[in-house]
Amino acid sequence: MKTYIVGGAVRDELLGLPVQDRDWVVVGATVEAMLARGFTPVGKDFPVFLHPDSHEEYALARTERKSGHGYTGFTVHAAPDVTLDEDLLRRDLTINAMARAEDGSLVDPYGGQRDLAAKVLRHVSPAFAEDPVRILRVARFAARFEGFTVADETLALMRRMVDSGEVDHLVPERVWQEISRGLMAPAPMRMIEVLDACGALARCLPEVVARRRIDPLLPTVLRCAVARDLPQPHRWALLVGHAVDAAESASARLKVPLTCRDQAVILARDGETLATASSAAARLDLLARCDAFRRPERLLTLLEAAPCAHPVPPAAVARWQATLAAAQSIDGGAVARGCADKSAIPAAIHAARRAAIEAADAAAGRG
Repeated sequence: MKTYIVGGAVRDELLGLPVQDRDWVVVGATVEAMLARGFTPVGKDFPVFLHPDSHEEYALARTERKSGHGYTGFTVHAAPDVTLDEDLLRRDLTINAMARAEDGSLVDPYGGQRDLAAKVLRHVSPAFAEDPVRILRVARFAARFEGFTVADETLALMRRMVDSGEVDHLVPERVWQEISRGLMAPAPMRMIEVLDACGALARCLPEVVARRRIDPLLPTVLRCAVARDLPQPHRWALLVGHAVDAAESASARLKVPLTCRDQAVILARDGETLATASSAAARLDLLARCDAFRRPERLLTLLEAAPCAHPVPPAAVARWQATLAAAQSIDGGAVARGCADKSAIPAAIHAARRAAIEAADAAAGRG
């Protein structure tokens, strides 16, 4: 029985990047042998075990055969006679198909180290086409690793996968998983460009395809998000929050978290207003639409994201912060207790908040 570190840990080590997680492949072992050594089984679709001490994942060397559509349509064969080269052959890219032996030697049967040096994302074998998630992974790696390009033959294979309809079997959760990770990468626009180049963007995010036809500023918007180190909901909002219908349809299709969906809709609906609303009444209306009195973080996150897409100067951001603080200073309960007519309470609270905002404007010389 031999063990090897495989995949991303080897790749990142060779790139000089921090290694976050280590995955292992075990060659020449059986399930019974792993259990006898104290490993805990955790795999459902194929034999994966947790080390009794490190709790790192150890998978038996395996091969796969396509048996259906999508990323789950595989029959797995894990046995002592499966070689390391056979296991690595089923992986997506050459840079992910390397292994480090126990003695420290590098096992690189498919040219991964060469492609790392050339900064090329290249598929290992034609089996790449059997898993549509790999299209998304290639795009995400292009966003993560600066200066890497997709090999011509790999991009052509990705196009054929789209044309054949294989990409249509992707489930929304997996699409979102890869898109969301790519958005948090150093160059998220590269992910969009790769997906567009192979045709997958039109299947997964047609709203962004439509936006690219009319909006040349999307690369600038996403670079701004990276420069400001904005979190995931903000970046999703900046990608699809150019129109309310786009924000709603894209968020629903990919089943994104509600925080991401809400931020995209709010940016689409109110982002431009941040720069144009001058009166206390207009600003109070926006606070109400955002539900900022119960959830002030909605306005605060909007203020963080909107300047990447709209001309919102720092002075305007400060004014909105003061506006929210002034409106929050009103004790709605006290106002309500002072109203003899209960039906008049909402209007009374609204008037008190507006007066507070106008007073704050006057005190700041913005009357």
